[in-house]
Amino acid sequence: MKYYAAFLTMKDEAKSQKHRPEHLDFLEEMRKQKRVLLYGRLVDGAGGLIIYQGNNLEEVTEWVKQDPYVEVGARGYEVHEWDMQTDYKISE
Repeated sequence: MKYYAAFLTMKDEAKSQKHRPEHLDFLEEMRKQKRVLLYGRLVDGAGGLIIYQGNNLEEVTEWVKQDPYVEVGARGYEVHEWDMQTDYKISE
């Protein structure tokens, strides 16, 4: 399984607010299917970031296109494979 970072760029704030419940429902369903690892909004209003896990870029891009935010044009998207590093320690 590979990891992918999906950046959902803000296109329409009003549509984003209106369709937020459907977007969150979508993410919760994707989490139940173990397709989404992490997600959250960017505090500067630029959009949000979702970390997916999937087999390839094409598969994950198809999932991203099914997000209600993307379907209604509230957000654009960029998807990139992410080489998550887990063998590090944060120094104190």
